[in-house]
Amino acid sequence: MVKKAVLIGINYTGTEGELRGCVNDVKRMHKCLIERFGFSEENITQLIDTDKSKTQPTGKNIRQALSELVGSANSGDVLFVHYSGHGVRLPPETDEDDNTGFDECIVPCDMNNITDDEIREIVDKVPKDCSMTIVSDSCHSGGLIDAVKEQIGDSTKKLEKGEESKEIEQEYWRDNNVHVVNRSLPLHSMINMLKQETGKDDIEVGNIRTTLFDAFGEDASPKLLNVQETEGQGEILGDIVTEKPKDNGILLSGCQTDQTSGDVRTKGQAYGAFSDAIQTILAERQGKITNRELVLGVREFLEYECYPQKPGLYCSDSNVDAPFIC
Repeated sequence: MVKKAVLIGINYTGTEGELRGCVNDVKRMHKCLIERFGFSEENITQLIDTDKSKTQPTGKNIRQALSELVGSANSGDVLFVHYSGHGVRLPPETDEDDNTGFDECIVPCDMNNITDDEIREIVDKVPKDCSMTIVSDSCHSGGLIDAVKEQIGDSTKKLEKGEESKEIEQEYWRDNNVHVVNRSLPLHSMINMLKQETGKDDIEVGNIRTTLFDAFGEDASPKLLNVQETEGQGEILGDIVTEKPKDNGILLSGCQTDQTSGDVRTKGQAYGAFSDAIQTILAERQGKITNRELVLGVREFLEYECYPQKPGLYCSDSNVDAPFIC
């Protein structure tokens, strides 16, 4: 058995979507994997954007790292992914749909978004008797593995006709000493950052996907290629499900699909509320802790600390009470 991990932290320094705690989250998780879970340094890949000597967390590099993680795995291996950064919900631009009505995405430093469908495809390639645990400390992270069973949470509840999702409060003071900026990238901010990245000035809601395809080509989401090729034909081929997805993926999400995850700034420190809660619960519970126990413990901790986000657990029934990571 080999334990392998990919850790992704993106602070978006110098942009209007700048965060502070994402790279710190990755550093803490890196230490935890080695000291608590027995990972070897050479089997941990880090992608961060605050050190140019490190591999940058672009869409292409993240896809490659995840592909190599799964492609090098054998039956019985332990695979782990931690993502701290922005999340975004892309509204439908065609008549396609999924179980939430949106594409939940993580946002690489170059805006080359990675969709929930892509994460699903990556998880489906995990070898038999090998699980892949994903911790996503980002907004809208509840739907990040498309079509996985929801065990704790209510992200798969569809909005009723005429019902609107909740207004997202981008930042707030939890108390006098704790300032919280949400890890949700509003569409107008994403469009501005995408304009800056691509040099295109005609981007608007309704052509985001085609812009991403035009800008990144074969390095963009395969789903964008399918949408592009079938545009105007009255049929979307990219999301046809030919067989039931495998259940090798385990997702611990920082919040529900319509919620935000907090990027906390206090007394010179910065971290993700969800990531910090995980480390707190792990420190309190020596020895084995199951996925269910961890998520419920984190939920209780965040509620006690007055954070509005509600973490979720998404996995097969057999993995609910499996030990976290290994």
